[in-house]
Amino acid sequence: MTFKNTIRVAICDDHEIVRQGIRRIMIDEADIEVSAEAANGREALDIARKDQCDVMLLDISMPGQNGIDTLRTIKQGQPKLPILMLSGYDPKQYAVNVLKMGADGYLDKECDTEEITKAIRIVANGRRYVSAAVGDILAKNFSNDADPGSHTQLSDREFQVFLRLAKGELVSEIAAHLSLSVKTISTYRTRVMEKMGLHSNSDLTCYAMRNGLLD
Repeated sequence: MTFKNTIRVAICDDHEIVRQGIRRIMIDEADIEVSAEAANGREALDIARKDQCDVMLLDISMPGQNGIDTLRTIKQGQPKLPILMLSGYDPKQYAVNVLKMGADGYLDKECDTEEITKAIRIVANGRRYVSAAVGDILAKNFSNDADPGSHTQLSDREFQVFLRLAKGELVSEIAAHLSLSVKTISTYRTRVMEKMGLHSNSDLTCYAMRNGLLD
């Protein structure tokens, strides 16, 4: 879909300085305006449900319900809402997984002004935004010589469970947070262990720490 009018953008990041910086960027863009802001995942969900934006900029790392969980929930209820994930992490750590989960693009918080506005316009028009860095990572995933990391082989739900287990959450806590049964989470845990070739929660934590996947 092509937007003939102003593109409404929601900035979802727990740091006021980040939201303020993006707001300043949008001031000079005649076809883009900041229509809503959120400091956590719950607020981001409300914005999506109330149709307050045409594009959402969503931070991966937020308190409470993080960006990974928020992305999945929004895409289940509002699958057509374009979401650009914001991250201070190296793209190779999260980009593949969030794109598999339905994100429409991945932006490094260090990217320049032109890239942010370009990405917003691209996803607003129904396409995915892939930067040169992310494109290189995706290409390497198809190379037999590449080792992108075993976490990139996980499904979106498995990746959610993996991150929470790596942070030390109990199976019962994860089940309650994701509104799933303890048995289901245990099954996901088993699959994660098998796919990643690991044997314990401490192994998952060590892997996540080595690969910069923990906040």
